[in-house]
Amino acid sequence: MTSDVRGKKGTESDEPPKIDTSVAHSARIYDYILGGKDNFEADRRAAEAAIARNPTMAVGMRANRAVMRRMTAYLAAEAGVRQFLDIGTGLPTSPNMHEIAQRIAPQARVVYVDNDPIVLAHARALLISTPEGACTYIDADARDPEAILADPKLSGTIDLSQPVALMLFGIMHFLPDSDDPRSVVARFLAALPSGSYLAIQHPTTDFYPPGVGSQSAYRGAGIPFQYRSKDEFARFLDGLALVDPGITPMVEWRPELEPGPQPSPSEAGAYAALARKP
Repeated sequence: MTSDVRGKKGTESDEPPKIDTSVAHSARIYDYILGGKDNFEADRRAAEAAIARNPTMAVGMRANRAVMRRMTAYLAAEAGVRQFLDIGTGLPTSPNMHEIAQRIAPQARVVYVDNDPIVLAHARALLISTPEGACTYIDADARDPEAILADPKLSGTIDLSQPVALMLFGIMHFLPDSDDPRSVVARFLAALPSGSYLAIQHPTTDFYPPGVGSQSAYRGAGIPFQYRSKDEFARFLDGLALVDPGITPMVEWRPELEPGPQPSPSEAGAYAALARKP
């Protein structure tokens, strides 16, 4: 592999992204709720409808970023992982995954995957690797692991004969059961060697009072969305060895790695887990 550093403007294509501003996208809804400016009216309408059903959504989104930071730091510092495959990247928000990993291990290599043209444009401009490591961006759908794994940008950045951390944050609830999401995760993991990891987060209504949840708002905007219980979440981890503390509310996954006040599970509303492939 070469030390391929991507993210600089013009490294892949200077064509402007094709964006349908009339259709909401989950990454841009996320951006709006967190106070960003990279969103359109359709995204804002969907976001406001979601907030009306779940007023603590922004808390959960910030907690999602926080558990990603903690798991990435743990993987780079304690597990010795040097390769990361991040599915459903979303709009870049510093510190990004490669910044966290490369702060600990400058040689770390990260492949980002998303299918929103605005995310692609920002990734090209902002996702800049250290000289020792690499990061690249693949424009692809999470439901097609084979296409992602066969992409030459992935093979030019990640060595699939060495351990890889598969990172799934803020993505799996957008794959309803009709997409067979457990098969999607299993197909990714099947391509990764022993010693690889799955880091995964998933929203749930287990901590909410009846009637709270954003599922109907997303679906009303044409975006598939499915909460899952702890038992349903656990199925993504079948055959893997859980890392302590196992499956927990995401705010309770090793909070000591990022000291400070934490929201309650009922505010953040999601599970998280890290597991190793035997």
